[in-house]
Amino acid sequence: MNQASPSFAFTSPSTPADIVAADALELSQWIRLRKVSCREVMTAFLDHIARVNTPANAIVSLRERAALLKEAGERDAQLARGEYLGWLHGIPQAPKDLTATAGIASTQGSPIFRDEVPKADALMAARMRAQGAIFIGKTNSPEFGLGSHTYNTVFGTTLNAYDATRSAGGSSGGTAVALALRMLPVADGSDMMGSLRNPAGWNNVFGFRPSQGRVPSVPSVDLFYNQLGYAGPMGRSVPDLAMLLSTQAGYDARAPLSIAQDAAQFAQPLARDFGSARIGWLGDYNGYLPMEDGVLALCETALGDFGAIGCKVEAARPDYPMEKLWECWRTLRHFSVAGSLGALYRDPAKRELLKPEAQWEVEGGFALSGEDVWNASVARSQWYNALLALFEQYDYLALPSAQLFAFDAAQHWPKSIAGREMDTYHRWMEVVIGASLAGLPVVSVPAGFNAQGLPMGLQVIGKPQADLSVLQIAHAYDQATQWVKRRVPPLLAA
Repeated sequence: MNQASPSFAFTSPSTPADIVAADALELSQWIRLRKVSCREVMTAFLDHIARVNTPANAIVSLRERAALLKEAGERDAQLARGEYLGWLHGIPQAPKDLTATAGIASTQGSPIFRDEVPKADALMAARMRAQGAIFIGKTNSPEFGLGSHTYNTVFGTTLNAYDATRSAGGSSGGTAVALALRMLPVADGSDMMGSLRNPAGWNNVFGFRPSQGRVPSVPSVDLFYNQLGYAGPMGRSVPDLAMLLSTQAGYDARAPLSIAQDAAQFAQPLARDFGSARIGWLGDYNGYLPMEDGVLALCETALGDFGAIGCKVEAARPDYPMEKLWECWRTLRHFSVAGSLGALYRDPAKRELLKPEAQWEVEGGFALSGEDVWNASVARSQWYNALLALFEQYDYLALPSAQLFAFDAAQHWPKSIAGREMDTYHRWMEVVIGASLAGLPVVSVPAGFNAQGLPMGLQVIGKPQADLSVLQIAHAYDQATQWVKRRVPPLLAA
């Protein structure tokens, strides 16, 4: 069924710059009302991408211009016949390179799959196409999505939208930069260890990791265990996030753990009063997590904006040993990565093409016993129950989206934070694992900028399956702060 966009009183575009600057819902209305043609939209975006994608390197595997303009013309012809596919009709999209897309290279950032061109779309991509999206290419990702710095040997490094010497984050780094630089109006990503949240925070956009099971993954060789990572939306506005989620979400019998709730709930207006909402501030877990100077202070300032919309914010602390949570995470991640990449590792020729961090994950997984995995699963359940106890007192929980500001893009990963050594390639991302292990809905909202002009994000975690509630509070916060509109990337400001 086609989804109708919420009703908005939008102006009309007058220049190509208006087209690329528009939020997705605004652009959707212009197309539906035929205030702008799909061909004009495609031309504006392709011209803009030609100007700003170098050196950002956010969009890869870009299709030929003639083919894309022809497809846009076909969308215009459909509109002329009264055939409106849905809210993404004629809107350029570039799925993350971890997502299978029919007819477009899906490399997963790996030289092993450099020439891989799927014959069919993954479910999420198919749902987006069904709503009329035109896939122009892909957004860059680190190899197999491992690590929150978007670089690989196939396409190179994606650079931060606010400082082209810095990391874009990851693994949805290409997604976040493409949004921030207005190369896409809205975009998809995925998140296992903060991959929608960390890059969103570092590029001053919104990233939403939905509840476990909200966005099903099909096809999948693992129907039951794959519970750590899944897809979700990114956007420059929360209504855009919610609208894309309404397309991505929804039960599919081929994904037995998917949530059987009507995804149309996310296509409704998000306005709501928060005069009685209570937020528990987790911060750095009472000193457990090292934080670069300025991160906590900036996020605590953002908490004041939640106070301005009526929320009461208090310091909170889960009754749980946080080092145990890290060991739980490392075990389950080793197990998951070894399962997905183990066959590649066992082939000596392909093993040579895996980056060292991928090999380390697989080797860690191979060394686990069944009891190790069982104990980690028990620890995960205990963590979930610890958060449930906090939710008896609070409606939401909050903490930073990253433990440091975007680092030098020439590094593969930061070796220390605040003088504390990082003992793995992903230890510096520990701040995001809480929501991931609990399977809870969590959004990264822009928290502001430091003195060097680098953005930071703030995670807001909701109760089990309270995705709509999380989007509603993020929307209220955005209405109060307007960070995306207040601070555009320097490249665009120039």
